[in-house]
Amino acid sequence: MERKKILFIYYQNTKAGGIAKALSHITSELVELNYDIEILFLINPHKDFFPIHTKVKKHYINSFEDKYAKFGTSIYKKYNKIPKIYNIYSYLYDFGSYRVLKQWINENHHKYDTIISCWYKISSMLAVDSQVSKKTIAWEHISYQTGGLVYNTLRKYYKNLRSIISLTHTSLEYYKKINPNSVVIPNIIGDNYENFQLDISNKENIICTVSRLGPEKNIEDFINIIKGCNIDKDWKIIIAGDGDQKEFLKEQAQKLCPHTIEFLGSIPQEQILELYKKSKIFCMTSLNEGLPTVLIEAMFCGNALIAYDCPTGPSEIINTNNGYLIGLRDKEDFIIKLKHLINSPRQLTELMLSSKAESEKWSKEKILLQWEKIL
Repeated sequence: MERKKILFIYYQNTKAGGIAKALSHITSELVELNYDIEILFLINPHKDFFPIHTKVKKHYINSFEDKYAKFGTSIYKKYNKIPKIYNIYSYLYDFGSYRVLKQWINENHHKYDTIISCWYKISSMLAVDSQVSKKTIAWEHISYQTGGLVYNTLRKYYKNLRSIISLTHTSLEYYKKINPNSVVIPNIIGDNYENFQLDISNKENIICTVSRLGPEKNIEDFINIIKGCNIDKDWKIIIAGDGDQKEFLKEQAQKLCPHTIEFLGSIPQEQILELYKKSKIFCMTSLNEGLPTVLIEAMFCGNALIAYDCPTGPSEIINTNNGYLIGLRDKEDFIIKLKHLINSPRQLTELMLSSKAESEKWSKEKILLQWEKIL
C-alpha cells in the first residue's frame, strides 16, 4: 500500500515550547509507523530545539522577509513604547506570513494527502483557501477564545476544513458546532516520561512550576501563594522557564517572599525531567491554557498537582487521584490546599503514588490509535 504523505506546518523549532515539543513527538512516532512525514517551518533554516526524526523532511520559508512583515518590524522597533503597537506589528507580520505561505502551498499542496496546521493563525489562513482546506486538519493547541476579533471571526471558516483536532473536550464542544468532524486527541508526552519508575524515597521536598514567564502564566500569583504558606526552610521552591517577566518576577520574589525561590531559567528537557522526578508538588497558576502538558508530565513523575481551573485543560487532567483543582485566582484556597499537602506527609505520599497510576490514561499507544484513525 502506498505510504500516506503528510505535511505539518508551524512557525519554528528554535526554543522551548509546548507546540514544538508536541510536533517533535508526533512526527517521530508517525514516521516510525511508515507515514511519509514532512514539516514546513515559516522561518529560515535553524538548529532544532526539540529533536526531529532523521526520516522527517524539513522545508523552510522565511515569512519575516515579506515586505509587510518587514514593515511591521520596523514600526515596532521605532514605536515599541506606544500601547497596542505590538498588535499592529502582529497583524502586519501575519499578513506577510499568509502571503509567503499561500505561494508555497499553491506550488506544493498537490504532493500531500493531508496537511496539518499546528497553530490557529495558520489554520485560518488555510481554511479560506478552497484548494487546500479539504485536505487540512487544524491541530488546535490553545483555547478557542484566543485570537481577538479578527481570528475569532476567521474561525467560522474552519467549517471548510477536513477536521479539527482539539486537546480538550471543552474546545471540542465549541468546534463541533463549526465542523462536525472535530475530535479530541491529547498530546504525546514521551517515552522518557512514560517509562519512569517511581521511587518515593528518591523524592525531595521540592515544590516546582515549569512555565514560560509571561503575564498569562501568572507566576506572580504563585509567588504570592508561596508567601502566604510560610513554608519551612526544609522545602525548596523552584521555578523553571524564561520569558519577558523574568526580571520582574525575580524582584517580586525577593521583595515579597521570605522563602528563597530558585529561578532556573530556560533549561534543557533532560533537566526538566530530572526536576519532575525529584519534586513532590507541582503548581500551576496559569490564566489560560490549551491542554497543559506540564501537568501530565509532572503526573507521570509522581507529583501531586495543584492548579487553577483556568480555561481550558486543567479540569480534564486533575481529579481526586492526583491533586486539587482551585477556582481561578482563588489564592486563599490554593494556599490552604498547598499547606495541607506540606503538613500531611502520609497523604502527600498516597497522592504522589495515585498520581503516577493516573498517568496511564495518557499513554502513547492510546493516543497513536486516535491519530491513525483520523489519518
